[in-house]
Formats: sequence, structure tokens, C-alpha cells
Amino acid sequence: MSKEPTKPSESLVQQLLAERRELKVAVERLKLDLNEATATTAQPDSKVQELQAEIERLRYQLASARAEAGLMRDERDEIRLGVERAVDLIARRDQK
Repeated sequence: MSKEPTKPSESLVQQLLAERRELKVAVERLKLDLNEATATTAQPDSKVQELQAEIERLRYQLASARAEAGLMRDERDEIRLGVERAVDLIARRDQK
């Protein structure tokens, strides 16, 4: 067999190896870029912290309002019961 047919395949192998090296370099660069991008976005944004504090404040305010509404319902029910008793007493007194 002649050496001629092997020369193109050797150059093809060399081209593929060179392309492989270039791709490996590109992959490493992209990994570095990704790590850098991840590191810069991993730091909490001050606006996010402000919004989280606002959410906590509003949750506390909502819980307080719900508790106050419950107390007001209880007071309303007691007043209603008192008015019903008063109306009942007046009705009994008027019947006598």
C-alpha cells in the first residue's frame, strides 16, 4: 500500500485535534464567564432586601389587622346580644 492515502487522513486527524483543542479552550472560557456571572449576580441586591423588609412589615400589619378585626367581631356580637336582651326586657315590660 502506498503512503498517499494516509496523508489526507493524518492531516484530517491533525485538524480535528486542533479543533478539539480550540473547543476545549472555548469551553473553559465559557466556564470562567459563567462563574463570573454567577458570582456577580449571587450578591443580594439592595432593592431586593428593601422589598423583603417591606413584605415582612406588611405581613405583620396584616396579622395585626386580622387580630383587631376578630376583636371587633367579638365586641359586635356582645353588643348585639346586649341590644337583643334590652329589646326583650322592654317588650316584657310593655306587656305587663
